[in-house]
Amino acid sequence: MTDTITNTRGSVTDVHTVACIGAGTIGAGWAAYFLAKGYHVRVWDPAPDAAPKVRQLIDAAWPALTQLGLHPDASPTNFTVHADLAEAVVGVGFVQESAPEALELKQNLLADIDAVTAADVVIASSTSGYSMTDMATRAKNPNRLVVGHPFNPPYLIPLVEVVGGEATSASAVQWAADFYEYIGKSVIKMDREVPGFIANRLQEALWREALHMIDNEEATVEQIDRSITDGPGLRWPIHGPMTTFHLAGGQGGMRHMLEHFGPSLKSPWTRLDAPELTDDLREAVISGVADAEERSVNDLIVERDAAIVAVRNVIDGIKGRR
Repeated sequence: MTDTITNTRGSVTDVHTVACIGAGTIGAGWAAYFLAKGYHVRVWDPAPDAAPKVRQLIDAAWPALTQLGLHPDASPTNFTVHADLAEAVVGVGFVQESAPEALELKQNLLADIDAVTAADVVIASSTSGYSMTDMATRAKNPNRLVVGHPFNPPYLIPLVEVVGGEATSASAVQWAADFYEYIGKSVIKMDREVPGFIANRLQEALWREALHMIDNEEATVEQIDRSITDGPGLRWPIHGPMTTFHLAGGQGGMRHMLEHFGPSLKSPWTRLDAPELTDDLREAVISGVADAEERSVNDLIVERDAAIVAVRNVIDGIKGRR
């Protein structure tokens, strides 16, 4: 954990107990992660077999979490499972809701959580697509409801996208972002609500194009998977798509890439409509790369090449043991 972070809602270091509402794959995965970070976890789920399912997932996740490094207070048994919601949130400093993706269910459940949770506690939802504006309509205190969108499995994938709804207070969003960062997550604090958030929008574009190619017999499933795992996927662990295109421009960087490849946006390479490459969009991309990457192209290339070699060596080692 990092240095103490405080804001108007108090210090994130004051949290010792976390509630995980919903014990499915995401909820139980969150529980495993919180346990690894030294928290006591109170799990709520109405299913009669919730306890053994949570136990099973935590046991399966613990070896990987151990390899990543455990907090000194970490324990895979430091959790309780409750069928009563009010009982589950007693004394907690943070709530992570991970119920099934059904809007009315989310609306009712978040309202119920809000009604029984201490007023100063931030409540986050793991929703993968709904906006908090839509989910918070029935809660009496929507100002402390935020989206904390993880990626499966949440005990291994570091990214969490944090965004509030129209009624969410800025302090709640900031507190949630601070808390996730404090427990080791990589946080994107979004400036505004976007349907599907950021990463899912990008994943969805790739998924739709893959389905089009299969439907038109242009590529097989195996070819599509290999095109990513043995192609751009090897660069993405260290450089995202924007920096990757920045390096595609050579020493001229993003500006040269847009000048050289910009016209190809109108080529029929994808079923998605390409945006008009206006001067404003062009400069936004160029300045965005400059702001995100202050290092030289040469330094980025050295970093990229070293990362790809490391990733390939690990992958080749895994494949060799099959």
